[in-house]
Amino acid sequence: MSRRKKAIIIILIGVVLLVIAGVFYFAQATRNLEVLVDRQIDDINLSEVLDGRYEGRYDSFPISVIVAVTVKDGEITKIDILRHVSGQGGPGEAILDKVVKAQSLDVDVISGATYSSKVILLAIENAFRGK
Repeated sequence: MSRRKKAIIIILIGVVLLVIAGVFYFAQATRNLEVLVDRQIDDINLSEVLDGRYEGRYDSFPISVIVAVTVKDGEITKIDILRHVSGQGGPGEAILDKVVKAQSLDVDVISGATYSSKVILLAIENAFRGK
């Protein structure tokens, strides 16, 4: 077999492997996002939360968020995004203002950034649960 044919075969095998990896990546991401849509978020009774800074995270491939939530006198005063891997979901960070304004996790997700919004809310929930 000539070197050229070997090179073509190696390239074709590489392309096939990349396609297979892409299919698995897409399938896993799709499954995770479908589960995320149905995931319930429990509201927090802020009167039971001591003053302080709480960190929480939530990962649902391909989205990952770490937040820091500051509570003073039974109110959320500030929420910082410490890390947000989101692809196109950056606008989901607008959910932070909604949570602070409502003093609740029971807020509507950001249209066009539904998954990132939901992951951020779940990270906030986990902050109060010590996760």
